[in-house]
Amino acid sequence: MPIGGPDWLALTPEPTLEPELPICDPHHHLWDFRPEPVAYQRYLLPELAEDLHSGHHVRSTVFIEVKTRYRADGPEEMRPVGEVEFVEGLATESARGTHGRTQVAAAIIGYADLKRGAQVAAVLDAMQAASPTRFRGIRHSVGWDPSPELVNRDIQGVLSSDQYRAGARVLAGLGLCLETSLYHPQLAELAAFATAIPDLTIILNHIGGLVRIGPYANRDDEVLPAWRQGLATVAACPNVILKLGGVGQHRFGFDWHARAQPIGSEELAAALAPLMQYCIEQFGPDRCMFESNFPVDKISYSYNVVYNAFKRLSKGHSASERAALFHDTAARVYRIDHTPQG
Repeated sequence: MPIGGPDWLALTPEPTLEPELPICDPHHHLWDFRPEPVAYQRYLLPELAEDLHSGHHVRSTVFIEVKTRYRADGPEEMRPVGEVEFVEGLATESARGTHGRTQVAAAIIGYADLKRGAQVAAVLDAMQAASPTRFRGIRHSVGWDPSPELVNRDIQGVLSSDQYRAGARVLAGLGLCLETSLYHPQLAELAAFATAIPDLTIILNHIGGLVRIGPYANRDDEVLPAWRQGLATVAACPNVILKLGGVGQHRFGFDWHARAQPIGSEELAAALAPLMQYCIEQFGPDRCMFESNFPVDKISYSYNVVYNAFKRLSKGHSASERAALFHDTAARVYRIDHTPQG
């Protein structure tokens, strides 16, 4: 069965819908080697450009940390600065136009350990120096669950720890944002954290971390209401922005990656609409942004197909609301200036 890779994705060709609609893709990664998934061991400017130029009008993108190209030596806490340096170089290369018109990594999100408290300032300063015009903040994922079937990204209850909150206050004081990924049972913890630090802009990844595998599999009657309640609680915090995407990953419980032929945008839109529309209802278009999460989500569908699906499921919204969902919210939150492109 031809699963994954360009040959498999090519089995579901589609014309691009609304090819002139401006897009800012606020969530993708870049790496020069990755052991898994095998089909996407390398994902740099040429591979990204192939996806970005598949038909949609992607004006700019945001790079999200993925723990690549860390410095090989020096203080442990400073090693993630290497990733920002690496991506800053790629963004500078992209700005020359050799890989198309899209402003790749117009904003850069690195990683720093907020548990360092006030000491995290030195790391953030180094990242700002490495990328003076593009660095916008960090992602410190906090996913934790007692199930051995889920990967823990940090210790239990880290959002309520004094050190983590001290580090987050440093971030807020510098005008930087916090990107976070977690599991939906942690949403109440995130709401408490966001309330405690109201000056910090928090970007919640992947529709709030819905989990439908392991102990959460085949329990939609309980899991979906819990996810909805958690999201509603977080939505009451005006400093939280939500990303709509990331659902091609295994933990969301869909089987798209295991199909003989990749899913098309019509079926994908129908599957996603109940989830995405609930998110938009709770947060509003001005606090939501469609994301690709590529190449991670590329294991389930192509770039062209997922953005076609987003366009299909958002048809009922006004032109200004759709502009926010596809471009304007991300451009505002990440402070991306498109003036040079006209």
